[in-house]
Amino acid sequence: MKLPVAMTIAGSDSGGGAGIQADLKTFAALGVHGTSALTAITAQNTLGVTGILELPVTLIREQIDAVVDDIGVQAAKTGMLSSAEIIEAVAQAIREKGIRKLVVDPVMVAKGGARLLRPDAVAALRELLVPLATVITPNLPEAAVLLDRRVETLEERRAAARDLVAMGASVAVVKGGHASGDVTDVFFDGSSLVELEGERIDTANTHGSGCVFSAAITAHLARGEEPLDAVRAAKDFITHAVAAAVEIGRGHGPVNPMFDR
Repeated sequence: MKLPVAMTIAGSDSGGGAGIQADLKTFAALGVHGTSALTAITAQNTLGVTGILELPVTLIREQIDAVVDDIGVQAAKTGMLSSAEIIEAVAQAIREKGIRKLVVDPVMVAKGGARLLRPDAVAALRELLVPLATVITPNLPEAAVLLDRRVETLEERRAAARDLVAMGASVAVVKGGHASGDVTDVFFDGSSLVELEGERIDTANTHGSGCVFSAAITAHLARGEEPLDAVRAAKDFITHAVAAAVEIGRGHGPVNPMFDR
């Protein structure tokens, strides 16, 4: 059996709800072979992050090289890239290895509130990684940091999507989950602006939702789908994953990318 190959370049969540664990489950659920390049190890559960250990940038690069040189990668995504040095190494690897389908999930803060991106790394994210993104998937707080302004209303989401594409991304999807009213995501590819309405599900168990959404986009891109089709399919996938969220732990439980298994 020959499967498309996707790669996640992200951190590990010891609780299994987010990070590479969530990404690999999503890849498997969508019929894509998942590979990984670990950037950091976190001690984490549903209550929060208690410890972070960044891996050496040389080892991060070696992981990417090992997978691409032997197996090949049809699409990749980035998650937790906590330092400017890691972002620089990953961006260089993406360019040199010719990975042309890249989903950038600009992870900044864990569900429990722990910062996963150093403040001095934001500029590196803007300058080095955003221009390589086939699709970038910020939530509202992440879009606000990237653009250094408030992003909340639907009109502000539309403007943010346009400005992230102007920053270099091929496609921007500004997610509406953190909005106080509607949960509409705004998709912009440089010409077409599409509003993707969603259903707000009444649950506190949303840990890993951003990881699963971006991983689902990556899987669909690896399967050869166009960005808008991939985003639409991922929106449907994450809606089902949130609705089937797992009741574990004493904090924010994880979404369930294996909801139909």
